[in-house]
Amino acid sequence: MLIVVFILSLIGFNTFSQETGNFAGQILEEDTGQPLPGANVKIAKNPSYGVAADINGRFNMEVPAGKYIFIVSYTGMKSDSINLEIVAGETISRIIKLKVFMSELSGVEIKVGRFDRQIEELTVSMEVILPDQIDARNTPDIKEILDYTPGLNILDGEPQIRGGSGFTFGVGSKVGVFIDGMPTLSGDAGRPYWELIPIENIKQIEVIKGASSVLSGASSLSGAIYIRTNSPGLKPSTKIKMYTGFYDKPRYDYMKWWGEIPLMSGIGFLHSRIENNTDIVVGGNLQYDHGYEGPPVTLPYVVDTVSDFTESQMKERRGGINFNLRHRNKKFPGFNYGINGNAMMEHSKLMIAWLDDSTGFYRAYPGAVSLQDRAIVYLDPFVNFYSKLGYKHSFRSRVLFNDNKMTNNQSNSSTVFYTDYNYQREYPSLNNLKFIGGFSTQSTWSHARLYSASGSPNNTLFNFSGYVEFEHKMFEVLTVTAGFRYEYFSLNGKEVDTKPIFRAGATLKVMQETYLRMSVGEGYRYPTIAERFISTNLGAFGVFANPNLVPETSVNAELGIKQGLKFSNFFGYLDIAAFQQDYENTIEYLFGFWNENYNTKPYAGFRFLNTGKSRIIGIDASITGKAQINEQIVMTTLVGYNYILPRSLEPDLVFANDYNPNGSTEYTFTNTSVNPEKDILKYRFIHTVKADLGLELYGFSPGISIKYFSKIENLDKAIEDFERVTNASGGTTQPVKYMDYFYEHNNGNLLLDARIGYTWNNKHKISVSSKNLTNRWYSLRPLKAEAMRSFIFQYSLTF
Repeated sequence: MLIVVFILSLIGFNTFSQETGNFAGQILEEDTGQPLPGANVKIAKNPSYGVAADINGRFNMEVPAGKYIFIVSYTGMKSDSINLEIVAGETISRIIKLKVFMSELSGVEIKVGRFDRQIEELTVSMEVILPDQIDARNTPDIKEILDYTPGLNILDGEPQIRGGSGFTFGVGSKVGVFIDGMPTLSGDAGRPYWELIPIENIKQIEVIKGASSVLSGASSLSGAIYIRTNSPGLKPSTKIKMYTGFYDKPRYDYMKWWGEIPLMSGIGFLHSRIENNTDIVVGGNLQYDHGYEGPPVTLPYVVDTVSDFTESQMKERRGGINFNLRHRNKKFPGFNYGINGNAMMEHSKLMIAWLDDSTGFYRAYPGAVSLQDRAIVYLDPFVNFYSKLGYKHSFRSRVLFNDNKMTNNQSNSSTVFYTDYNYQREYPSLNNLKFIGGFSTQSTWSHARLYSASGSPNNTLFNFSGYVEFEHKMFEVLTVTAGFRYEYFSLNGKEVDTKPIFRAGATLKVMQETYLRMSVGEGYRYPTIAERFISTNLGAFGVFANPNLVPETSVNAELGIKQGLKFSNFFGYLDIAAFQQDYENTIEYLFGFWNENYNTKPYAGFRFLNTGKSRIIGIDASITGKAQINEQIVMTTLVGYNYILPRSLEPDLVFANDYNPNGSTEYTFTNTSVNPEKDILKYRFIHTVKADLGLELYGFSPGISIKYFSKIENLDKAIEDFERVTNASGGTTQPVKYMDYFYEHNNGNLLLDARIGYTWNNKHKISVSSKNLTNRWYSLRPLKAEAMRSFIFQYSLTF
């Protein structure tokens, strides 16, 4: 594959043989003056011949001498035509400014995915979260912003796309998370590092739905989240945000546990500028959160020696600093290099289960909460080269160190080394065939006693992958893509697994702003070190190792349509997709009696298991748009609906045996389910609705957001069995209480958030927002209490 890349990079194509001149210049957005990377310049009478602007919006096109009409285009912009006479041996330069076609895209560079695709060229479903939507949320938590994306749920810190997973406490994510193309999952557990995402510097967020392993790597079994950060503008910019807030009292007074006011507060800053061809971005933040989840309390005869914490110890604190540096070499145009970095320290808690379903709803179960003091540092050096010949070389690398001191003997540390090289080229003489090829490596060194089930607290995981993708646009309306990836994994230098992965797709422009798409893609995910070897005590229950866990795979197929909308002053998009995802060796996090010795604790707990084949079919639908009512009034809308039917295809497959006190059980989907009638997978929501309405009204910016989750159709029957055992212990074991809540309150949840802000002088903004405005008492996964109503007051200054 690398030989092919090398040969293709040396091949030159020259359509013309006569004397030539050049048409050069820069393409900018008219309103903001920002460059438009990837904008196209083509000859009207020969649209197969053209060039794409570089990262600074600059282009240089060599053509035979003569008179031409050049067409300049960019997604979401009105195309421009330029009449020129090219003289042999001379260069004509122009600054070209394009106007916004769709108001909702104003000021946004709509290039998506790891390989910078135009939005209409995508063959998979994708949602884009824009900067104004991010700012409108008035939240320091990136998870809250993402949780309003149609088809994406953030459940207890775990991203889930289209029901691709139940819940796993964030371990072994089936959704890849990337910041500027770099993976942001922990090497040992595959848990997203949400805390490292610089929310004060986000340019846009892209959520790709469906198997994305070919493009995004093995973690992206059911989708991927790409977060792009801002580059400095022409003028230096500084932004400062400060906030404070509090949790309201619970709906029922008897659930209140705290003695202090449950405050939250924080401050963040961002400064960006360009100095001597060097982009400089520096940001940082400090955060404090009293929290709404309290320490355990125990029965008189229950001894808790691992989680006997105070209210003060449960408070969370975090501080971090990040920077981006990029230098553009003047002597070698197109050559740039730099380094990005991030460092964070925090004191936080990891809570697994509530105390009970009444007075202890917002307290932890004894042993089921841990405190952690964590430090994370990473450095990302990179080199890029953009050639006038139309090819690009990019090399990026990372070293990340994570040191996590935890109570209950759960401390762990890891070091991750990551590299990625990719080569891209477009061939105008082959009808603008696009080629992408490259490879990536990741090495993880982990040290943790809780992973000692491997035979040692020291574990290593190595991954190498090579990938290629071709894209061909035909007749100016049909784009076809095909890709291949080869994955190699080695665990502790002993076990080796390899897997080829394929994908293909097409998008057809039926008419102006109407695009049909279809795609088929494979997914592959190798189990993390934690999923195989984690073993820890959480009081009466725990987490049990499964060294025999094998990789899970998937095949995703979808058919969709994206339709541009224009009604009077409203501009937007309607997107509808029907999809099917088939999983094999599905990895689920299941509750059971896994301890052979029933006389020792923990009796039962969670374990990662391969549960056979499963299938999820469904429909995604969303409408995004903006209405410019007049110069002072603008309305933005986002409405999304997601329906899934997640079913086990092998409900009677025996995939495990446990040690239930009522007799050893052969585990099948049917006999481990509370509701096995329709073979619905556990811990899924059949229906979800997300909606947001915002206004900009003479400086004021009110908004309202709605989320609806239907009831959980199915869960582990062992939770019911375990509750029965602990309640019959005679007071020596803290009783687990959940099933009464499940049967009485599992009726779906409708959640309402509201906000209002005021901006003046284009510099100052004050805002107040409320989450869970109706103060609903609710839970979205077993034994986990969601937050009561809260308020946040925020002030931001930009200059």
